[in-house]
Amino acid sequence: QPLRTREDLGFLEIGVGGYENDETGYANPSLGGESLRFWRDYFPTATIFGIDIQDKSRLQEDRIVIFRGSQVDENFLRNVVKRIGALDIVIDDGSHINSHVIKTFKFLFPLLNYGGIYVIEDTQTSYWAGDYEGDSENFDNKETIMGFFKSLVDGLNHAEFEKREYCPTYLDRHIVSIQFYHNLIFVVKGTNDCPSNRKRE
Repeated sequence: QPLRTREDLGFLEIGVGGYENDETGYANPSLGGESLRFWRDYFPTATIFGIDIQDKSRLQEDRIVIFRGSQVDENFLRNVVKRIGALDIVIDDGSHINSHVIKTFKFLFPLLNYGGIYVIEDTQTSYWAGDYEGDSENFDNKETIMGFFKSLVDGLNHAEFEKREYCPTYLDRHIVSIQFYHNLIFVVKGTNDCPSNRKRE
């Protein structure tokens, strides 16, 4: 059944948006949610779940449920996934801090259903130093979003490796596609067990 028409679709977006401050200087809990409403309309029978570090509960509507918590709090994430029941689509539009994005992916990707899609938005912070922890000097820095996900590309072809002692990682064995776009990454989960194309004597 197509994802779009599934009632039991497990959809999670990290980051609700609307971080402009009101006159008191605090994040306005009534702003944001545009993306959640878009996905609610696009998936006409699914419940759309979101999480945010701020209290965005005022933005809950029919088929939109929002939890408050940190994207790097594994206990919180575990409880959210239990509430959703399963994960088919995850969109990380949260803090955009490099270490947060990588840690969240490492925790949630194993919980994603086969055939599921994991999306990382705003990957430009890979190159922004300071609070975002980016690096514009070493593009292979695996502590940045882009560096980390680029390092997973070779794993798509792990069956071709000639390192005798090499043991494929979980990500090697379960990522079947990585697509890079401007400030956007898609990772598709499946079973990556295709044998080598090399003819053995």
